[in-house]
Amino acid sequence: MTVSRSLGLLAASSLIAGAAVASTDPVNVNEAGIDRLQQLNGVGPATAEAIIQDREENGPFERIDAMTRVNGIGEATLESLRESVTLD
Repeated sequence: MTVSRSLGLLAASSLIAGAAVASTDPVNVNEAGIDRLQQLNGVGPATAEAIIQDREENGPFERIDAMTRVNGIGEATLESLRESVTLD
């Protein structure tokens, strides 16, 4: 395989991978797994796990504002998430 072909394949696969991560579809916080939750701005592994644990203990979120009950999600994080999450 030539160097230029290798670089072309690398570039194409990077674009495909980037498109998958940069999805504009809202994340359903009542159903999403840890990997999908971590794609949200401001949500790392600990916060994603806390969201899942909160769902298991308290049931599904009925309002997006209720996400502030999760350790790691304050008002600022909630505002940054508001447009990228859904409850159903």
